[in-house]
Amino acid sequence: MIDEAHLDYFISVVGEDNVKSDKAHKIAYCYDATKERFEPDAVVFPRDEQDVSKIVKYCNEHKIIIVPRGAGSGFTGGALPANGGIILSLERHMNKLLEIDMQNLVGVVQPGLINMQFQKAVEEVGLFYPPDPASEEYSTLGGNVSENAGGMRAAKYGITKDYVMALRAVLPNGEIITCGKKTIKDVAGYNTAGILIASEGTLAIITEITLKLIPKPKFKQTYMGVFPDVNKAMNAVFKSLASGANPVAMEFLDTLVIKALKQKFPQVELPENAGGILVGDVDGSSQAEIDSQLETLKEAFANYGSIDFIVAKDENHAKSLWFARRNASPATAIYGTKKLNEDISVPRSKLPEALDEIYKIGEKYGFNVPCFGHAGDGNIHVNVMVKDKENPKEMEDGHKAIEEIFKLVVSMGGTLSGEHGIGLSKAPFMNIAFNEAELELFRSIKKAFDPNNILNPFKMGL
Repeated sequence: MIDEAHLDYFISVVGEDNVKSDKAHKIAYCYDATKERFEPDAVVFPRDEQDVSKIVKYCNEHKIIIVPRGAGSGFTGGALPANGGIILSLERHMNKLLEIDMQNLVGVVQPGLINMQFQKAVEEVGLFYPPDPASEEYSTLGGNVSENAGGMRAAKYGITKDYVMALRAVLPNGEIITCGKKTIKDVAGYNTAGILIASEGTLAIITEITLKLIPKPKFKQTYMGVFPDVNKAMNAVFKSLASGANPVAMEFLDTLVIKALKQKFPQVELPENAGGILVGDVDGSSQAEIDSQLETLKEAFANYGSIDFIVAKDENHAKSLWFARRNASPATAIYGTKKLNEDISVPRSKLPEALDEIYKIGEKYGFNVPCFGHAGDGNIHVNVMVKDKENPKEMEDGHKAIEEIFKLVVSMGGTLSGEHGIGLSKAPFMNIAFNEAELELFRSIKKAFDPNNILNPFKMGL
């Protein structure tokens, strides 16, 4: 527990306005997108890196748990104070864009900066930061790095880790380290930045991020491929990419999602005979490049069973094509009162088989399992829909179905999470994906960074 002496110290470092232990703040910082609730003992808002260092050093000496937090938009409980302690919230003060280096094509930011704000700032000067998680309008870049966030543009441009060049971070003993450089090449020493990426705030507290930027593409166009069923759509994904297509995004909706969209949003114009849909963008430096990409996709989709290929005529038409994908998640609510949502990932060539087997698991337990997501990079959002969340048997069967799905995708060379991370909710399943030697290595890394286990303890099952 946090006593008055601890609170007084925090106040001496950051000021009274930046230390909150009242009930309202405890409630405000007790949950994330999982809807699980764990109240912290206090919430502290550091103003800068030195504040972070002083607070962390003090907490380490007094064995006080620290849970770093950005926007709290995660889906796996990574920023929840499940074991009490303080929330160290970086969104209030440490949220600045520090530099856009036009000569070296990098941006330097504090961890509390919102992803979308950064995207807009660099695009104003003709540059581009591709990672675009669905939470881009409110998630922080520090959170994106801590979870290695993905996004719809990952099919062409990759994910957060592909753009992190350097980090500054505070270790659990209060010492400040720099990982990486602005240089394109850097093979001196261990890749400590790579270790901190996706570590979910368990190893160090990130205080500054240097991100790679690229020139902004001059042209972009949206397409939609329509298929009679999701199996043909999934075959078209990896086969079209193997044939030379290079779309920015290739998102998919399965038959159940399409049905839900038509019922939930009757104003949406979806092809009547659509059993599976692929929607995405292509971009490039010229219209000729765009036209060539679209033609490649159209031919490849036709070869693998598409029944229509639609190209957006203008921006409004593009928005209408994307509307279905962006509203897939809320539409699935028609199938139940509780959604067990997982973001498994498999090699793209395994997508058809994976979905076939996932649907069979749903049938085994009597659940609808609508699926959608980032087909271009093999990342599937699987939604086991429990009809009655108050029915213990249904909830138990739902979790059994999820465990079977995890075992399935791991057996296919896939993983438990493509972008949401492990946190609390997937921690019990880590032994499905990793053997004991691998888990022990993770524990050793955690102990090397954080011997007193004060920093976001017991996340990821560690």
